[in-house]
Amino acid sequence: MKIAQKYSHLNGEEYLIVHHNDLYEEIKTVIASIDAEKWKTKISKEKRIAGNNLFSPIELNAAFHQEFSQRSWEESRYNYYITLNRDLMEKSVQMPAREQREFLIENGEPSPIYSYNQTDFVKNKIAVEVQFGKYAFVAFDLFVKHMLFYSGGVINLGTEILPTKKMQAQMSSGVAYYEGEVYNVMRQGRNSPPVPLLILGIEP
Repeated sequence: MKIAQKYSHLNGEEYLIVHHNDLYEEIKTVIASIDAEKWKTKISKEKRIAGNNLFSPIELNAAFHQEFSQRSWEESRYNYYITLNRDLMEKSVQMPAREQREFLIENGEPSPIYSYNQTDFVKNKIAVEVQFGKYAFVAFDLFVKHMLFYSGGVINLGTEILPTKKMQAQMSSGVAYYEGEVYNVMRQGRNSPPVPLLILGIEP
């Protein structure tokens, strides 16, 4: 596969080139190693394209997982406790989960709610999400997950890998695509979400 388009939010690509160009090259190598045509194995049951061979999100995700794992990229999980008190949240967000709980209880939260998020691949504080899912999953990645990991000090940059519209046209309906998601980010303004991002649009 190839990178057909890219969008750098809050100097995400520039940060990657200057501070972790070796990891950027690894990401490019992984993408180039995937033979998408090999995973055009899903038989459509949708009325408009019934019987057509489509790209399989499950098998494509598995192929990316294998390639990133071989290069020591690992899933990361961020555990935290919820508070609706903004001051307490800002003070506790970078604490380890156990310390967060103790801190919140000491400051008047009788029963802090435990929660967590996990991201596909992280290496040296660079996160990568490979997303062949529905629109809502990408919005969660871009506006919640990457931001949460960033504010918690787990990552310095979030990378989102998405199919372009050209590739998405050969997938089941409802799959998010690069152009649409970049548009959603751009319309929020220059500083939202407040986390450096690199969004990559890929295709065969």
